[in-house]
Amino acid sequence: MGKYTLIITEKPDAALRIASALDWKEKPQRMYENGVPYYIAKREREIVVVPALGHLYTIMDEKKGRNYPAFSFRWVPRYVAERKASRIRGWLQTISRLSKDAEAFIDACDYDIEGSVIGYCILKYAMDNKDKLSKRMKYSTLTKQELQKSFSAPLSHLDFGLIEAGLARHEVDWLYGVNLSRALTNAVKNWNGRYATLSTGRVQGPTLKFLVNREEAIRAFVPTPYWRIRARIEINGQIYDAKYEKQRVETKKDAEAIVSACKNKEGQVEKLEVRQTKHPPPFPFDLGTLQNEAYRLFRFTPRRTLGIAQQLYLDALVSYPRTDSQRLPPAIGYENILKNLSRAAEYRELASKLLRQQTLKPNEGKRVDPAHPAIFPTGNLPQRTLETSERKTWDLIVHRFMAVFGKTALSQALKIRLTADGHRFYLEGRKILEEGWMHYYEPYARFEEIILPPIEKGEIAKFRRIVAESLLTEPPARHNPGSLLREMENEGIGTKATRADTIETLYDRGYVRHERIAVTKLGFEVNQILERHCPTIISTEFTRGLEAKMKGIQENKKKRDRVVSETIETLRPILEKLKKEEEAIGEQLSRTLEEVGLEEKTVGPCPQCKNGKLIVTYSRKTGKRFIGCTNYFKGLCRASFPLPQNGMLRLAGKKCSKCGWPTVEVRMRRKPWILCINPLCPSKNGT
Repeated sequence: MGKYTLIITEKPDAALRIASALDWKEKPQRMYENGVPYYIAKREREIVVVPALGHLYTIMDEKKGRNYPAFSFRWVPRYVAERKASRIRGWLQTISRLSKDAEAFIDACDYDIEGSVIGYCILKYAMDNKDKLSKRMKYSTLTKQELQKSFSAPLSHLDFGLIEAGLARHEVDWLYGVNLSRALTNAVKNWNGRYATLSTGRVQGPTLKFLVNREEAIRAFVPTPYWRIRARIEINGQIYDAKYEKQRVETKKDAEAIVSACKNKEGQVEKLEVRQTKHPPPFPFDLGTLQNEAYRLFRFTPRRTLGIAQQLYLDALVSYPRTDSQRLPPAIGYENILKNLSRAAEYRELASKLLRQQTLKPNEGKRVDPAHPAIFPTGNLPQRTLETSERKTWDLIVHRFMAVFGKTALSQALKIRLTADGHRFYLEGRKILEEGWMHYYEPYARFEEIILPPIEKGEIAKFRRIVAESLLTEPPARHNPGSLLREMENEGIGTKATRADTIETLYDRGYVRHERIAVTKLGFEVNQILERHCPTIISTEFTRGLEAKMKGIQENKKKRDRVVSETIETLRPILEKLKKEEEAIGEQLSRTLEEVGLEEKTVGPCPQCKNGKLIVTYSRKTGKRFIGCTNYFKGLCRASFPLPQNGMLRLAGKKCSKCGWPTVEVRMRRKPWILCINPLCPSKNGT
């Protein structure tokens, strides 16, 4: 090869897409070196496209060990800081060699904070300070047309505002995460000599605090009784369910009086109220609303949805998903996208109907992302068989895109008021008058119609049945991953790219569990320690203020070095206080971890001795796992039961329906199965 232009991409899939789009024949030459794939595309002059593997550089403590405070750091190749990243050495060697004969450099990593940091670090460190010479490709889809346009008219320099903000975010997060996490883990290790994976950070701490506040409200909640009146009435030979005018009747005496007054009585239709409501089309998807909708419809966690959307983006099926925008600029080509989608049989009718409209104008929200538009389908059709989750997500994005161009829907609500012995009841009906955009979002737009036949004022209503239901007020609902994501967005903590990972980390650390998120004992203890010793760290206002500083760096209103220095000065007294209280913190966490560890291993009460607990344990001789009674060590019970040696165990917390013994859940590659530990259980004999 002679002199060439070198393009850096974020991942191998993107490298192939870009090389194919830029090659005259769309068949770039694939090359390998040190296991690194790269591509040679032929154009007016040769183009070499080489991918990264996400972040090839990371932050490392200048000093060895796991002590704190740690305020001095440097950016290093990942293989220097992480044992499992050894392949990165060969990757960087290949990129460095390819840069030697290049005469021009283009950063084509994703156009956001993370992509900008990835490209900058490679150009600066692996390519010997080529960051000042590089141009920048900016694109929102990996379609051939947009990639060619982006290559032909690149930005003249790197996006240094994004880069500085990205570097600052990584450095600030490292300072908080490393120091506070070491404070917790070191306290435990110095107390009991054991290592425990504990962590917190500037986003993780406030997020856990949200959940603790909700959990405390649930635990402190005292239910109060109330009564609800339900009636079945007959009008013109038709039976209807009627509601009492008050949703809650506070006393049993009042409820019984209402029932007594209306039982077997006749009422009269007093008033008919008809109200029409307009339902404007939804906004286009930004990442948060896509994650929430995918959770509502498919129960996909936010992180899973982001991973699926990212793969659809790499397949050039949708636009870049890490966006806050609710806008779809005309430049994306509404008409062409719909025409291309109409090639798929399932979208042909809907797309054709939209194309017959006089104008295509999307209903847009207020949020704008300067880097990318809202998420939209590119119009490309899948070139491979999509997995079920990918197909669902892509279909959701397609339908949402079409729905935003639909007309306003119109519904009608009918409320029929009737009286009996001075008590008012009502019937409710609703129906769609004009479907509008709902037609395009039909699989996912939920509107339950209740159709009432014609009823006239003055008609007689006979009470066929009336009851007072005794109920209790309910505590606040627990968060689920979708609602927690919305809470983080509303409070302005974290970013669109990191919120999902923060939620997953809380699960991974054992601070929370279950889909309806419950805080564990360990989660409470960690939050209590942070609240007592460094309340600022878990303050939403403080974290939101840091986010504002990051934005200021991006807009060249603040300096990265200044923000990092301020972070160190904030942390210094906090860490000094944690050092002084290390022994008490270590004792508190150690005891909690011991209790939690026992709980996690406990299968249930021992059915033989009746007062011991069955726990999962391991043989000292063979290392095999089995279930044994805690009274074994006291010489009081010798109950033990075998377990499968393969697969992950999860304590089901349920009794066997056949024999009443405890069960465990065994997770292997196939579907999880519930195992009764009773060797004589009827279920094991096929009965």
